[in-house]
Amino acid sequence: MGAFVAAATGFPTILFTSALVVVVLFWLLVALGAADAHGFGIHAHAHPHADGWGLGGVPVTLAFSLFTAIGWILSLSATVLLAPLGHSGLVRAGVSVAVPTGALFLASRVTRLLARPLHGLFPDEPGPSRLDFVGLTCTIRTGRVDGGFGQAEVRSADGSAAVVQVRQTGTEALTSGSTGLLYAYDETGEFFWVAPYDAALDPRSNPG
Repeated sequence: MGAFVAAATGFPTILFTSALVVVVLFWLLVALGAADAHGFGIHAHAHPHADGWGLGGVPVTLAFSLFTAIGWILSLSATVLLAPLGHSGLVRAGVSVAVPTGALFLASRVTRLLARPLHGLFPDEPGPSRLDFVGLTCTIRTGRVDGGFGQAEVRSADGSAAVVQVRQTGTEALTSGSTGLLYAYDETGEFFWVAPYDAALDPRSNPG
């Protein structure tokens, strides 16, 4: 145990150990909800990807975490294995240079191999939003729609259908099977305001 601690806190592994402590603390904050997995203060739909580093487009935080953990394991292992050879100052100097250099190189290669399969978990484009339905027509699926009740089926641009909560103001009745226009979304109540459909009100028929 003493040899392990000495290797982890000695040069050159201490460089990776320090970075690993930061990584562990960061993910603890993520688990507690005090930080976002994509980085502090970064909106989930605007997270930085590691595309430019050839790391498969995963968030930089994940790529850096993988890189740090792998580099730490490689550096620690190499330090422990080469420790018996480091009797002379020249050999120790060579190990101090070769270990971090080799660990950095191998860690970058292994991180790329591990990160690419994870790309599917982090799509480049933000997922669909309910606000995308505003301006689309819908088909009423309940017998009535008023200020406190109503449902409708709407189809998004990609052809997928969704049943949403709708509310109406005004006196013109919307009944099951009729067409309405979703013109606003209430985030507090999580419903759409709907009006009887009129081609003149459809934004797609008035591009100007």
